[in-house]
Amino acid sequence: MCGRFAITLPVEAMAKLFEAMPANDLPEGPNYNVCPTNPVAAVTGEGGMRRLRALRWGFVPHWYKTPTDGPLLINARADTIATKPAFAEAARRRRCLIPASGFYEWSKAADGARLPWYVRRADGAPMAMAGIWKDWEREGQRLSTCAIVTTEANPAMAAIHHRMPVIVERADWPLWLGEAGHGAAVLMRPAAEGVLAVHRVGVAVNSNRAAGPGLIAPVAT
Repeated sequence: MCGRFAITLPVEAMAKLFEAMPANDLPEGPNYNVCPTNPVAAVTGEGGMRRLRALRWGFVPHWYKTPTDGPLLINARADTIATKPAFAEAARRRRCLIPASGFYEWSKAADGARLPWYVRRADGAPMAMAGIWKDWEREGQRLSTCAIVTTEANPAMAAIHHRMPVIVERADWPLWLGEAGHGAAVLMRPAAEGVLAVHRVGVAVNSNRAAGPGLIAPVAT
């Protein structure tokens, strides 16, 4: 799964990188500890143009009477996304890219302690995680929400966790956003070997209140 990530790229840089028109309500950064229910910057393709807009991380299906009416859906599994009632329509029509500098994952020590790791692109570039989004509205309340698409882990990740976000390479952004026709399902695969680099970080990030660049600093293992 993906339950926490970091984004250090300024809004202007994200807009330039993705060639997207930025909204006025994007979350301020950098944020080294993006948590579920936080607003995140996401790239959507709407009306023939790309938008960089704020989405709440935590997908809300249309049948929820309130945003907390059911489980918090922060991830959508690639192997079931096309058939799950909560996600199927968004997977066909409302795919997005969620920029990140890296994401966190946890392994378990022999004594059961949670050991945090930071995962980034080996080339140092920002990563684009595959996502889906939806506008939810009920009784005057409106939310634009999203979930990160996950797949099985590649070899670099497998020793830490059996799932990972789908990382979309730059050449594939148009296909994922629906700009290059159909067939985006082929992109829902693990990152190729060598794309990602992984290092241990301090346990401070185990708290969702932690903040600051020290969260991604390597620690000895």
